[in-house]
Amino acid sequence: MGSLATPMGALAVASALVAALLLLHHLVTRPKLMGPGTRLKLLLGVGVFPFVAAVSTTASGMQRTTEREFCGSCHVMETHLSDLKDPNSLGLASRHGRNEQMGPHACYVCHADYGMLGYPLTKLTGMSHVYHYYLGGYRSWSLEQFHAEVRVAKPYPNANCQQCHSGKLSSFLNVKDHLAVLGELEANKVSCASAGCHGVAHRFSKRPDEL
Repeated sequence: MGSLATPMGALAVASALVAALLLLHHLVTRPKLMGPGTRLKLLLGVGVFPFVAAVSTTASGMQRTTEREFCGSCHVMETHLSDLKDPNSLGLASRHGRNEQMGPHACYVCHADYGMLGYPLTKLTGMSHVYHYYLGGYRSWSLEQFHAEVRVAKPYPNANCQQCHSGKLSSFLNVKDHLAVLGELEANKVSCASAGCHGVAHRFSKRPDEL
């Protein structure tokens, strides 16, 4: 989905156009600056509508970065996106990606932090990915090199899984395997997304000794 197709994207374009028209009208008519109508027009054309355009453009762009097509737009992530879309893949990413409730935001829903500052912190982490891609050399790497050398910065938090799969319900607590490692799960010493539990998200990105 393009940014212009979103309400914020449309608002950004409309605000920019109104501001441009107001300023163009002022430059053509050249009214007296002391008139209240002129001052109001300049306030709207130079201040209010450009501000609205800037805020809505930022919001639209941030929304765009939560879509999985954006996540797969870097060549080193193409295989991750392909695996997510593969209807025959048994990886966690694909199984979750086939869930209609995830919509076009499957990557973001699973990888975002969910604390009070989760959204900005997730975006800051995303900016580090942009840095490594354009300035850290990833852009020139082959997929083989990327898969062999790059790993997640920190273990995947089980708390992210429990945003949808509660660890407090009887359906979870009545599973003997869960009870056996409950303390380790809560401390994130054992991952839900491991081969011994529910399986890794993208098997192709793991070495055999990591499965």
